[in-house]
Amino acid sequence: MSYMGERVHIRFIRANDAEALLDLMQNNRALFEQVVPKRNESFYTLEQQEKIIDQWTKSRDEDKRYAFGIFLNETNQLIGEVSFFEVRRGALQNCILGYCLDQKHNGKGYMTEAIDLILNFAFKEAGLHRVEAGVLPSNQGSIRVLEKAGFKKEGLAKKLLEINGKREDHLMFAILDEDFFSAK
Repeated sequence: MSYMGERVHIRFIRANDAEALLDLMQNNRALFEQVVPKRNESFYTLEQQEKIIDQWTKSRDEDKRYAFGIFLNETNQLIGEVSFFEVRRGALQNCILGYCLDQKHNGKGYMTEAIDLILNFAFKEAGLHRVEAGVLPSNQGSIRVLEKAGFKKEGLAKKLLEINGKREDHLMFAILDEDFFSAK
C-alpha cells in the first residue's frame, strides 16, 4: 500500500527496507541525535533495524503505531520516515506524529508533502480525530513544516524529553481532522 504525492510517496516500511533505513540513520546520526532521545550503539546495526521494523509491523497489526518510509518518486530512494504512534482509541482517537528526513533533502518541501500524505491516512483510513507533535523550540525547520502542514501551536511542554542527557522543553502542536479537511 503506497500513498502518492507529487514528488514523494509513503508506504509502510518493510523488512527489505532495513539496509536503506540503517543508511538513513547512520548518515544522519549527528543531526538526529540533536533532537531525539539517546540511542544505544546497537541501534546503528542492521540486526537492530530489522528488529525495529519487525516491531513496527507488529505495532501496526495491534493498531498502536504506523511507520511509513518516505521515498522519492523518481528514484524510489528512502529519504526519511514518518509515523504516528501512541495511537489512543475510544473517546480520544488521537496519536503522536514523528518524522525524520535525510539532511541532504531538507528545505525542499518533501516532509510537508509526506506529512500531508500520512494525515490523509490518519484521518481518512485510520479514523483518528487528532494528531499531535512536539518539537524543540530551537528546531525552526521542523516548526515551519508543522505549520505548513496545518498544525496549530498549543503550548509548551516543560522538560518533556531527555535529549543528550538534558530534559528539553517542547512546543506542542496539533491538527484536527476537521481542520485538515476544511483546508483542502
